[in-house]
Amino acid sequence: MIAIVDYNMGNLRSVEKAFQVVGGKTRVTSRPGDIRDADKVVLPGVGSFGAAMTELKRLKLAAPIKDAISEGKPFLGLCLGMQLLFETSEESPGANGLGVLAGNVRRFKFTKYERRNTNDPLKVPHMGWNDIRLSSVANRSSPILKDVRSGSYVYFVHSYYVKPRDNGIVLTTTDYGVDFISGIARGNVFGFQFHPEKSQKIGLKILRNFTVL
Repeated sequence: MIAIVDYNMGNLRSVEKAFQVVGGKTRVTSRPGDIRDADKVVLPGVGSFGAAMTELKRLKLAAPIKDAISEGKPFLGLCLGMQLLFETSEESPGANGLGVLAGNVRRFKFTKYERRNTNDPLKVPHMGWNDIRLSSVANRSSPILKDVRSGSYVYFVHSYYVKPRDNGIVLTTTDYGVDFISGIARGNVFGFQFHPEKSQKIGLKILRNFTVL
């Protein structure tokens, strides 16, 4: 069973439906016991870093999530859910994330950068379709990107991006004024800045790959 963590800040129904399409058996839950009993855990997210951590702690979900990861259960963080794996975020100074991965979360800042072939500056949030480039790590060994090619287009909605200390965890990068990290993996932990549940065939491939890990 795949536990989809409900902490009052996610597009839960879309994620649940996408997993159902690819044959995943899921349970949307805010119960710590369900996370402990699950075979895999998904942390979706839409909202702010600090508020999300406040809710995870209030619902006593932070510890079971970290326990599931340390026990080796496949874990998938989506958008804000990936950012929460890190230590801190510029979005919420003073708030601590789950700290599973070393690094922080930064905001897009476009004071000078302009779009190619136009005078319009890039807008924040980064919203819409953009491509992902697979890293050498992904090309060598990552099962979650099986049958996903470099240059595939996926759907983004975000103003912040992760900056890990260890570049060895980078699965994919994307260009939006800067080359930001759009996918990570370390052992049983996976995360994507984009929304697989909104990314049509490519997104469903990724979710299908996760269900069979």
